[in-house]
Amino acid sequence: MRPRKRPKQQRAEGVGQLSSTDGAEAPPGLICLGVVLGAHGLRGAVRIKSFAMNASDIAAYGPLQSDDGAMRFALTVRGVSRGAVLAELEGINRREAAEALKGTRLYVPREALPTTDENEFYHTDLIGLAAHTADGEVYGVVKSINNHGAGDVIEIERDNTQSKFLPFSRDIVPVINLAEGYLTIDPPIEIDAKRSDEDSGEGLGENVSEDVDEVDSDG
Repeated sequence: MRPRKRPKQQRAEGVGQLSSTDGAEAPPGLICLGVVLGAHGLRGAVRIKSFAMNASDIAAYGPLQSDDGAMRFALTVRGVSRGAVLAELEGINRREAAEALKGTRLYVPREALPTTDENEFYHTDLIGLAAHTADGEVYGVVKSINNHGAGDVIEIERDNTQSKFLPFSRDIVPVINLAEGYLTIDPPIEIDAKRSDEDSGEGLGENVSEDVDEVDSDG
């Protein structure tokens, strides 16, 4: 799992959910590198959704473990097919045993990952950070970092409105302070303008039902 850098400029299209932060919190000190999708073949191999930047790197940081530490796995990658890593787990040699692991999340200790350089961040370190504007106004909370091939996109969950998706670049996210638990967002002008209209009720028409609920985007 290589950390991600923030480029100076980056396109924002292609937003979608693809990260280890899909709603499940990792135990303290652990990083989730993947989840078992099910069995592959008859001899105990498994299909794994990898959260590493390069899917096959899921085996690069030592043995994997379950969230409670009760199970530990030495993993051998055999290939990648249809977006899933095909792998063998030491001690798992029957399809039934592999199927029983479906849904198991696979973790490594945080210290097993390489240290980051300047302007490099692991997605898991950004999730949950408070997002502020440059003038200190609360903007929301980081919910996910997504990438479907057009560059990283940061999702900011906001109170009483839909999540906002913004390019994860130094133009848009100029400050990241992990020690103090926040980052600064400088949203594009069109995002701010739309937000102002939403807050003031402009452009919504004269008869808007108060019973319509907005649904947070899941990417």
